Order: sequence, then C-alpha cells, then structure tokens
Amino acid sequence: MKKGLMLFFLFIAALTISAHEPQEEQKFSPEKFDAELHLFIINEAKLSPQEAAKFFPVYREMQNKQRGLYDCQRKLVTMTPNDESSCMKAIKERDDIDLEMKRIQKTYHERFLDLLPASKVYAVLKAEDKFYRHVFRRFNRNKPQFNWPQMQQQQRRGQQGNQK
Repeated sequence: MKKGLMLFFLFIAALTISAHEPQEEQKFSPEKFDAELHLFIINEAKLSPQEAAKFFPVYREMQNKQRGLYDCQRKLVTMTPNDESSCMKAIKERDDIDLEMKRIQKTYHERFLDLLPASKVYAVLKAEDKFYRHVFRRFNRNKPQFNWPQMQQQQRRGQQGNQK
C-alpha cells in the first residue's frame, strides 16, 4: 500500500515537473491535466497521502462517468436542429443530461463523505472549482480575444447589406 502510494506521488511530481519544462509544442494531455488537478486538490484541501489514496480512485470513477455526459452535451451543442420537434428533442436531451450530471454528483459526494470528513470534501469541491477557473483564465489568456464593438459593427453591416 505504501509503495503504491509513493509511486502515485512520484508520478504526479514527475508530471508536474515536466509541465513546467518549456515545450515546443503544447498539446493537451488528459493525463497531465488530471495530475495537475489532483495535485491542486491535494494542496488546496490539505489531503494527507492516506486520504488522497482513498479519495482519488472514487473521484476518477466520478470523472469518467461525467466525461461521457460531457461528450453528449458537446454533441448537442454543435447540432443545429432545423425544426420544432428536433429543437424539442434537443432541449429534453440537454435537460436529461443536466439531471443525470447532478445525480452523479450527489451520489459521489455522498461516497466522498464516507471517505473524508465533510470539511475536507467541501475543501475538495472548492479546490476543484478554483482549478477549473484557473484553467479557464489560462485558456482565455492564450486565446485571441473577441472585439465586441468590432463584431457588432460587422453584424450591423451584414444586416444592412441584407436589407438592400
């Protein structure tokens, strides 16, 4: 058990160190992302190695179930229904996915409470939210920003062009 725990933390440390090395090509790595998330949660929620070893297998299980639903949501967002019945079906599917997502969260939060004190579970949830906010900000810094006034002008020109 201790050997497995030590390997787990060495793996996370190696991924973290490699994440800080300059790389010519920045590609998204799900393993690296998960390692960063787990390390962030461990630090923010102050999880002991024993708590982390109990918690993360259950947490990964929840993430895997949620990822399947995120994939379904992504497909729905890219769809463009072209009639009322297709729109109705898409809305109901999105609602069903949202409800299933909440059901999974509730189930796993209860399982987390069996593994950790409530204060640690609460700290984990806050850490997870904080991590995703950081990632979103980091992503937006590297992404070209929208120029809303310019986009509005282009829209107006397009609408004026359609009226002529």
